[in-house]
Amino acid sequence: MPDRQSLTGAPCWIDLTSSDPAQVIPFYTDLFGWTADTDEDPQYGGYTIFGKNGSPIAGLGPQQPGNPYGNIWTNYIASEDAQATAAKAADAGGRVMMPPMVVGDQGSMAILADPAGAVIGVWQADQHSGFGLVDEPGAPVWHETLSRNYASVLPFYADVFGWSYESMGDSTEFRYSQAKIGDRMVAGVMDADAFLPEGVPSFWQFYLGVDDADAAVARVTELGGSVQREPEDSPFGRLASVADPLGASFQIMGMRS
Repeated sequence: MPDRQSLTGAPCWIDLTSSDPAQVIPFYTDLFGWTADTDEDPQYGGYTIFGKNGSPIAGLGPQQPGNPYGNIWTNYIASEDAQATAAKAADAGGRVMMPPMVVGDQGSMAILADPAGAVIGVWQADQHSGFGLVDEPGAPVWHETLSRNYASVLPFYADVFGWSYESMGDSTEFRYSQAKIGDRMVAGVMDADAFLPEGVPSFWQFYLGVDDADAAVARVTELGGSVQREPEDSPFGRLASVADPLGASFQIMGMRS
């Protein structure tokens, strides 16, 4: 299976900030067959690592007092130097929302906003290198940003993370580029300004693989989650948008042939 966590400039991790971890951990472990290992070391604040087959898949941290942003997933892109990446982001028209900080012996992180306002994390690995599994059921399979300022974010990510692009469409109906590091596709950038509802800002999202999208959506509702977009076929698989019982949204992609 592809090993993306060591590729600088590619998405390498996802984590959830939850207002009630105890409520949503069973949702994710049941839905995806994940295990949940919570670190009781105070320096990590009760951070939980979701895993599958002994490999890390995603993280979950409790919403901290004073943090207004809860029940939301964050994507992280791998960097060899979080300080340098944050400086590049500021120079390229982005904002540093959380300056780089060391996370014990695990690595260093920062939180940025691109010129269109989409929030993206940066991860400089030490002991924690990111995803252990990708591109299979129960693991991340794709990452993309839906942007209200497509023209500004393409050069931003090229400058900050070294992306080049391959266009999949460049019309008013569909404008989308696949980002590449060398010859590897790592993420997508969509011009979403024409169809995002009023008041919805640019954002990053990710897809988790499932064997059967329709069965997974049915299980989401059984477990107390909600369906934001019913399954529909695409050239890449059968896709749906769902949310956990506290409203944190994510995408699923059916991988059944």
